[in-house]
Amino acid sequence: MVKIINTKGTVSIAGDVFTNIVGDTATRCFGVKGMVGLQKESGLYQLLRRESMGKGVSVSFDEDGTVSIALHIAVDHGVNLVTLGGSIINEVRYKVAQATGVPVKRVDVYVDSMLIS
Repeated sequence: MVKIINTKGTVSIAGDVFTNIVGDTATRCFGVKGMVGLQKESGLYQLLRRESMGKGVSVSFDEDGTVSIALHIAVDHGVNLVTLGGSIINEVRYKVAQATGVPVKRVDVYVDSMLIS
């Protein structure tokens, strides 16, 4: 949880807010099929439904008031992974800072699966 204190009071932002923003932003990027989560019982990755997309996102709150984000995705076959990763990083950084006012220190994108249509 992040607390923002100013002269008018305190605003607390829960981690779920960040995971929802990140999941929504990443899945809207061209070439992303969805968020991916690891099944504990089988150890296999699975494509997550919209309502559980936050399981593919990890947010850590840094001591300097910033957040670090890791997200796991599945992509379309044939997309340029370097370009896609850069696009996701820029979009997530912008959307999180715009919606919450909290600066993003780091965004790590993990491509766990490539889906062939």
